[in-house]
Amino acid sequence: MRTPSDFIRTRRTFVEEAALGVAGFGLLPATAWACAEAPDAGELESASSDAASTPATGTGLVWDDRYLDHVLIRPDGGRPPEIPDRLVRMREELVARGLDEATVPLAPAAEAMPHIEALHTPEHVASIRELEVSGPVAELAVSGALTAIDAVVAGQVRNAFCAIRPPGHHANNTGAEEGFCYYSNAAVAAKYAQGVHGFERVLVIDWDYHHGNATQNAFYDDPSVLFFSAHDWAAYPRTGDPALTGEGEGSGLNINVHLDCGATDADMLGRWDDTLSPAVAAFDPDFVILSAGFDSRVDDLLGCFALTDDAFRRMTRTAMDYADTCCEGRVVSLLEGGYNLDGTALATAAHIETLLEG
Repeated sequence: MRTPSDFIRTRRTFVEEAALGVAGFGLLPATAWACAEAPDAGELESASSDAASTPATGTGLVWDDRYLDHVLIRPDGGRPPEIPDRLVRMREELVARGLDEATVPLAPAAEAMPHIEALHTPEHVASIRELEVSGPVAELAVSGALTAIDAVVAGQVRNAFCAIRPPGHHANNTGAEEGFCYYSNAAVAAKYAQGVHGFERVLVIDWDYHHGNATQNAFYDDPSVLFFSAHDWAAYPRTGDPALTGEGEGSGLNINVHLDCGATDADMLGRWDDTLSPAVAAFDPDFVILSAGFDSRVDDLLGCFALTDDAFRRMTRTAMDYADTCCEGRVVSLLEGGYNLDGTALATAAHIETLLEG
């Protein structure tokens, strides 16, 4: 029987075990499991020369008080739990643990709209921009994600967490908010890492309780993005069928994992071990983006999983291990869901503490 300690493995050990366990069965040649050399800074237009010679250190924290300005009110006057207090309580916890001072502050500065327009339809963008407050804040959320990408590529930090809202992984092209989302933050960030900074292969990991349907839709036939989402298929938006694995050149690169209500740390981590890790080793990413939804934590208002803060530490550490071997540690994490104020704050703090381990 596996114990939690089975999941604490260095990326090097993971690659060695994957070569024996998967390549050994003839599914892939052993050479497919070794991550290739990540491109040096000379091959990336925006990377500084220092980043190629000196390993980056530190964790960036994207924060802006304007993220608190967005308030979602339904036509009937109802207010969903995606509220500013999510960030307020998170900030209190980070300050209490000294994480605000331990991290490198990053203010959203990247111009987001050209990159939003490259993903979303003109009709969708025009409709969202008509929202007097929420439209600009949604654009600022994308800017925060792109700013974090820039900081990691430049070597200013090794990784980053973006305390942004509104979230993004449900935002398609309906011209309206979907599942509290307006623009597809993670998808825009992935395309930005590729188009602006020259990375070829991006891994997007979504551990939110809800399926990242918009991220899936953005890359369903794209061979340059590996998307992994572990979620409750029966919950909103009722997408995320495990049978949907991508199409065309992207076939096999869309991984949907259903977890039942009540899923535990072992349930989630086991799927990373038996499904995600072999896929990552074969894909060999150049950049890692996390859709960090903490509504998969125990006692969330909109989720029914039973994940503890330890699960988020272990998932964070594993994602960092992937990046350490494949792509010089490049990880950018974006806040998605999480609606129990205390629970989301505690899980986020655990996540950032792990990112700071470098």
